Amino acid sequence: MVVDSPSDTARRAIIVGGSTSGLLAAALLRRRGWQVDVFERSPVELEGRGAGIVCHSELLEALEESGAGTNAIGIEVGERLAFDESGTVIGRRPFPQTVTSWDRLYQLVRRIVPDSYYHLDHTLAAIEQDAAGVRAIFENGRSVEGELLIGADGFRSTVRQQFLPAITPQYSGYLIWRGLADEAALQPDIRDAVFDRFTFHFPQGAEVLGYPIAGKNNDLRKGNRRYNWVWYRRASEADLDAMLTDATGRYHPMGISPTFIREEVIASMRAAARTAIAPQLLHVLEKIERPFFTPIYDLLSPQFTFGRVALIGDAAVVARPHVGYGTTKAAGDALSLARALEADRGDLSAALQRYQAERYGIGEQCFYRGRQLGAWISGAPPRTAREREEAEELHSVAGILRHVASGEFLQM
Repeated sequence: MVVDSPSDTARRAIIVGGSTSGLLAAALLRRRGWQVDVFERSPVELEGRGAGIVCHSELLEALEESGAGTNAIGIEVGERLAFDESGTVIGRRPFPQTVTSWDRLYQLVRRIVPDSYYHLDHTLAAIEQDAAGVRAIFENGRSVEGELLIGADGFRSTVRQQFLPAITPQYSGYLIWRGLADEAALQPDIRDAVFDRFTFHFPQGAEVLGYPIAGKNNDLRKGNRRYNWVWYRRASEADLDAMLTDATGRYHPMGISPTFIREEVIASMRAAARTAIAPQLLHVLEKIERPFFTPIYDLLSPQFTFGRVALIGDAAVVARPHVGYGTTKAAGDALSLARALEADRGDLSAALQRYQAERYGIGEQCFYRGRQLGAWISGAPPRTAREREEAEELHSVAGILRHVASGEFLQM
């Protein structure tokens, strides 16, 4: 029986990580009668810089069951197009899909977790657990006890590091440039060519794509939307280290804030784009005020549970963005965990075993399919006979239009 809020005698869960996966887990457990506190290390409310997200059925199901709902979640795109270097359409595939932004998703789930249970400026220092419960100890000196702790703290997960310090994100050999262009800033012919579509271009050893998302404040009106632009580019580790160094000489090893990216790094990218990218998607880039980049990492945790502790989302598996399934997988993790805890009420160990059994295989599939799709860029050879058989299909124009961010691999 799903309830709207916890009772005074509720079981207590501690969630480390206050982004969308942590918030979804909190909402799903609260509706099942748990008392849940979410602890986020950032001292201020999170911002997603408008990053785009492709919606799949598992994400929509989790949003509905959590109480967040899916009202006005995003934009419907009807087809996919691929351009060659001259801007000629070389591939087309009907593909109805809903695309949204991180901002909109965060807004939906944040509003259903009361402020009194959402705690900013809490950096995890240690975890202690025994037969009676689990305790989270934070750097500010606060200590919180509960029955369950959920690590929803992303690919640099402090929770995971407590148990698997040797499992760390591995650089893929390339990064992702991204940015948002206002619909109103685009030339009418370019707007008509790209808006309401998922578009692709494949320069040598790279991939460019784009799709529409809502404008500021989730404005879905025509003319007020934005176009989410993405460019996957190779970068050696030495080049990446230089790009992750700001103008003061400070090095940001796992990712640099957009405000700290040096102007010459952005200028170099723009210069390269002018000789490599299809005219339609180059025009979109020219309308982006300040593009930014993030390195692409791989991570697959060998286990998702540790006593009274469970990992969800990127804390457990980082799948490259080509699968377009990271947010959906995180939502599915949260939903699976909540349902397992409900089914095995009173037997936490059984519930966590059920959760890991349900989700490990899906996470593993996302991880390896992301690497397969990314081999177009990284040049990594196939690992298995099946991957060799699939390589030609996955790296053809028709194959990319079919498989990137489609979720189809989970039904194969």
